[in-house]
Amino acid sequence: MIIEIENLKKSFKDVQAVNDISFKTKEGELFAFLGVNGAGKSTTINIISGVLKKDGGSVKVCGYDIEKDCDKIKSNIGIVFQNSVLDKRLSAYDNLKYRANLYGIFGNDFQARLEEMNKLLDLKDILKRPLNKLSGGQKRRIDIARALIHSPKLLILDEPTTGLDPKTRITVWSVIDKLRKEDGLSVFLTTHYMEEAADSDYVVIIDSGKMVAEGTPHDLKSKYANDYVKFYNNREEAEKYFSSIGLKIRNERDFTEIELNRTSEIVKYFKEKSELFDDFEVLKGNMDNVFLKVTGKDLLGG
Repeated sequence: MIIEIENLKKSFKDVQAVNDISFKTKEGELFAFLGVNGAGKSTTINIISGVLKKDGGSVKVCGYDIEKDCDKIKSNIGIVFQNSVLDKRLSAYDNLKYRANLYGIFGNDFQARLEEMNKLLDLKDILKRPLNKLSGGQKRRIDIARALIHSPKLLILDEPTTGLDPKTRITVWSVIDKLRKEDGLSVFLTTHYMEEAADSDYVVIIDSGKMVAEGTPHDLKSKYANDYVKFYNNREEAEKYFSSIGLKIRNERDFTEIELNRTSEIVKYFKEKSELFDDFEVLKGNMDNVFLKVTGKDLLGG
């Protein structure tokens, strides 16, 4: 296991930020840790990375105990924070150089590692430029290079693609997928983009400091998310029929959406009312539906 957390607790005065949570992440896994702002995600990350002291429970990262071997843990993890921690007074090159030096990477070793980062993230044209002359996407690529420069076993991504353009988001994830497949990199992710969580191997949802759901995306969707059928024609007739049997209905400008209790129901309804099914589509429930069901909240905080 790359992370092993048991009965973790952390309070700030009267606020229980993390309340007795336990989970494990496997080596090479993409692990998604989901919750609205204030749910306890950042507190957990700060404990894992040695920034905060825990109040109770146990934390092991890369086989090391956080209380006994914090320095060894720090040398084995890289973190991409939601807000960039790059030094704006320096060039991209100097940011990476000084970060590498902290891990004892100098001279030719640094140049070799820098070349690897350049191949991964296409940094050549921006390395000598000052940080304040880079776009948000360019800065994010340097953030990722900074987190990877010492070849960590675990990469912690705290909202890594928030605010990025689609092209940069694709670049970020292609690099991460490559490192996971080729180097066995383990990734601990928090994100507001549910399609990113849907691609993970395992998901833990935290709310008000407590774990409220966990499992693979498939298992969570099967357990918590209902499927839907959208009607683009015969909308009034569909609404009348499905409301008469007690199903939930949502009307939008272009379609009428019916929430199913079970996917298999669609076969029964098609047989009974085939004339309604002129222009329609059946949609699987997604991770947005899961999150709303188990927390009663939208992931963006609504």
